[in-house]
Amino acid sequence: MNHLKNETSPYLLQHADNPVDWYPWCNDAFERARNEDKPVFLSIGYSTCHWCPVMERESFENADTAELLNKSFISVKVDREERPDIDSVYMSVCQALTGSGGWPMSIFMTWDKKPFFAGTYFPPRSCYGMPGFSDVLNAIVQQWSTERGRLLKSAEHITQRLKEFAAVSPASSDDNLIEAAVNTLRKSFDIEFGGFGQAPKFPMPHNLLFLMYYSTVSKDSSAMKMVEKTLTQMRKGGIFDQIGGGFSRYSTDRYFLVPHFEKMLYDNALLIMAYSAAYSLTQNRIYLDTAVRTADYILREMTSPEGGFYCAQDADSEGVEGKYYTFTLDEIMTVLGDNGQRFAEIFDITEHGNFEGTNIPNLLESNELPSGFDDELQKLYEYRRSRTELRLDDKMLLSWNAMMCAAMSMLYRVTQDRKYLRSAERARKFIERNMSDGANLFASYRSGRHSGQAFLDDYAYYIAALIELYNSTLDSRYTKLAEGFCNEAVSRFADGNGGFSMCESTELFMNPKELYDGAVPSGNSVMTYDFIRLYQLTGKDIYREYAEKQIDFMTVNAQDYPAGNCMFLLAKLMYEVPLSHITVAVKGTDDLSEIRLPFLANVSARQTNEQYPLLNDRTTYYVCRGNMCLPPAN
Repeated sequence: MNHLKNETSPYLLQHADNPVDWYPWCNDAFERARNEDKPVFLSIGYSTCHWCPVMERESFENADTAELLNKSFISVKVDREERPDIDSVYMSVCQALTGSGGWPMSIFMTWDKKPFFAGTYFPPRSCYGMPGFSDVLNAIVQQWSTERGRLLKSAEHITQRLKEFAAVSPASSDDNLIEAAVNTLRKSFDIEFGGFGQAPKFPMPHNLLFLMYYSTVSKDSSAMKMVEKTLTQMRKGGIFDQIGGGFSRYSTDRYFLVPHFEKMLYDNALLIMAYSAAYSLTQNRIYLDTAVRTADYILREMTSPEGGFYCAQDADSEGVEGKYYTFTLDEIMTVLGDNGQRFAEIFDITEHGNFEGTNIPNLLESNELPSGFDDELQKLYEYRRSRTELRLDDKMLLSWNAMMCAAMSMLYRVTQDRKYLRSAERARKFIERNMSDGANLFASYRSGRHSGQAFLDDYAYYIAALIELYNSTLDSRYTKLAEGFCNEAVSRFADGNGGFSMCESTELFMNPKELYDGAVPSGNSVMTYDFIRLYQLTGKDIYREYAEKQIDFMTVNAQDYPAGNCMFLLAKLMYEVPLSHITVAVKGTDDLSEIRLPFLANVSARQTNEQYPLLNDRTTYYVCRGNMCLPPAN
């Protein structure tokens, strides 16, 4: 009997009709494994993962494989996006045992959750040096029967070593982390095509945000040149959806031409922030255009009627990766008629194609963004929606929703278009109604049900979103809420050894503490940022104390690879070289919503008084930078 039919996760529901007797992660599964004296097979993935449905089709829908799993194992399926704690712990196991990791992740363990074998995707039969999944299952059945003592000893050894490794604190160092990170990024920068390293290339917008702030405070123009080359190349490439807007997960080549076509909410949120920041610094309209088109895509396709943001869109359509996004030259000519040839020349559409015989629209050979194609882009957008469709992961994750809420708020400050601020405020209200009961947050929501817990990232990103909403509105309600959730995060997740654990409590053999930035900044990095911004906005010493303690902890732990901690280093740099502080003096009748606020500053609004008199009887700005204050202005 498959036990997934009552779950809300789209990924779990995709497996609800498998002949495998799947359980969600629950006590019943592990208790049954203990009672029936069976090992546990844990399979972790997510709905827009390319190889997850491949393994499902090849193995989990196969009657013979399902029979073997049902006879000799208790099988547990986990959505990594709903349970990042489980994913983090067992990913560390997979990396320790195999030297790499990925999804689908396959873990074999005892009923007390101690792993003894790990891998990722297994083909149905042995090929190319990879063992077949059925061969792996049979080998484990054999060893469970005849060499169980060795397996149990191995499980104890693995868990003990991982716990010991997590408890080790690096030696302190006086190295300049910020310069070291910049130098590492500079060495790996692709001068010709932008981005860092060769292929695949991931956007990593938090690295770009760090470089932008570093360039501003250090007057190092070379750092900004790396940012601009990367942002421009991504905008022109196929990683950006030239037809409908928004970014795919990563580029499979060094040119940013051919992406892995899935679109994730978090990538697009962080990229809206990066492009908005770049526009605020350069006034180059390519960055504003990119941020706006990405945000408009989110509002059109990734926003629920209630204002929450969906997780992702799949890379595959009708079983073919990228089919939704690609066109033949004949299709372009048929849809656009007389204008087709000019469009094809500009967007690199040819008869032989640039991707597996078909075409990914791109502007890599163009010197600037073309104009005058609005009608053609709309026709192609409508055509491809009628031609095929994308699978949507429509669950909402609090941390990703908070990220997009912050991004929309930041975009509002560079566009002054209130639809982006309204979107941010609606998302915040959605979170308040559906993923919070006041002090408690809940990590995910779908079909009227929320999860039973939240993680460090949920609190950290939500605090950051509230800070950004304050920065866009000067509404003190948001800083008060941010302070409340900040205090909750400290109470729930602070570790006595420094930093913050992912979980308030855990049933796993270790409570993960993620420090490095991956596809998204770590919760520990974002908490550093939160403390610093709250201190600079409120002036309360408690947040300065939290910030300094967290900076000390993160500094020690960032020594071995500073470039993997760019969000923390951005926060550290903001502490060392603070943002301008702007006090806005207003009359009691002034409408704060009419005040144009800077993209990045510490701003407070005050009723006019003797200390902050009005200039010319109008709203007046008092700007201080470092230890110097400028004359009042309006």
